[in-house]
Amino acid sequence: MKKLLLLKSSILGDASVSSELADELVQELNREKSVRSEVLVRNLDQQSVPHLDGAWLAALMTPEADRTDEQQRKVAFSDQLIREVQEASTLVITAPMYNFSIPSSLKAWNDHVARAGTTFKYTEQGPVGLLTDKKVYLIVTMGGAHEARISDFVTPYLKTFLNFIGLKDVEVITANQLNMGDEFRAAGINHARQQIEEISRTDLDTNQAA
Repeated sequence: MKKLLLLKSSILGDASVSSELADELVQELNREKSVRSEVLVRNLDQQSVPHLDGAWLAALMTPEADRTDEQQRKVAFSDQLIREVQEASTLVITAPMYNFSIPSSLKAWNDHVARAGTTFKYTEQGPVGLLTDKKVYLIVTMGGAHEARISDFVTPYLKTFLNFIGLKDVEVITANQLNMGDEFRAAGINHARQQIEEISRTDLDTNQAA
């Protein structure tokens, strides 16, 4: 059975638009498939991902035979996050904009997942991502109206990061202007849902053609 990793990063719980849209997308992705994906949900607000510090970096750099028990626990945690990505054929990642950037919990997840020799490597031609043959759906929600590389740093940063570790097939679903009044909020959510419907139709057409 294929696996889908659903990564939620909102701090708003049941009030999160990004989480709601992610759940709708996962439901649509599995709706018409003869073989459904097993869904693993990692909620970064409920399942805390520690930020990397000097002690954690030292654990990762210490040979396995020389690690203390605490160092081994640290490495095992990072290994598990990487393994979840490696085993998934599809990733759905929520990225609400907080103060022009991503949630710190999502940045922490990125830092654990990016590991030289495991998820990327350096070559004479430059860095090469090692996580390939996966589809990524990135759900970006914003309170205001933002343009990429002007005031939206979320989308360009995450696409750059995902490409760096080999995840190049990235489709972005955006809901913006969520805090600019009821009319703008409804329009932003409706726009995202239209994108999800289009993804669902494309996925269904692909499956029928196959």
